[in-house]
Amino acid sequence: MQNATLTRQGLGKPLKRSFFARSVHEVAPDLIGTTLLVNGVGGVIVEVEAYHHTEPAAHSFNGPTPRNLVMFGPPGFIYVYRSYGIHWCVNFVCEKEGSASAVLIRALQPTHGIPAMRRRRGLPDERSLCSGPGKLTQALAITHAHNGLALDAPPFALHARPHKPDIVSGIRIGLTKAIDLPWRYGLERSKFLSKPF
Repeated sequence: MQNATLTRQGLGKPLKRSFFARSVHEVAPDLIGTTLLVNGVGGVIVEVEAYHHTEPAAHSFNGPTPRNLVMFGPPGFIYVYRSYGIHWCVNFVCEKEGSASAVLIRALQPTHGIPAMRRRRGLPDERSLCSGPGKLTQALAITHAHNGLALDAPPFALHARPHKPDIVSGIRIGLTKAIDLPWRYGLERSKFLSKPF
């Protein structure tokens, strides 16, 4: 199996909320290669970014607000927010309750429900369906209605990766604060990334 393109295969065991009760810097790279499904539609996570409450790019840096309150709750829940007033972004809350750290899911390799993704995105090209945080939420029909839901209960399912893939890291994308932190992780040579490393 080529590392850059993971083939559709049997899913690994379902991951529980306890998977996220660790440092966001451990969880983020460990998500590369896992499979995220929403109502059976989704794919392999190939790109993520970590956000820690101690750095100014994190939404939780200045404390709790109605918008970011889910980040301050227990790990293993979904934090959804609107980016630039245009598209939704989905994050997985990590660390102990009150830490307010999360992983932004930036890109997926589509593997399940591709016809549904194509309808939702209006695109035939699989490489473009989920190659960015706003694209993947549209493809998976994730909205603010999912904010605060548990990752280990319907409509979500997150499955363990079959093996540890080759992972690359670099600086996060599109930030004006804490721009030098190498907290973006991706599947090496994947053609489904939002932007090459």
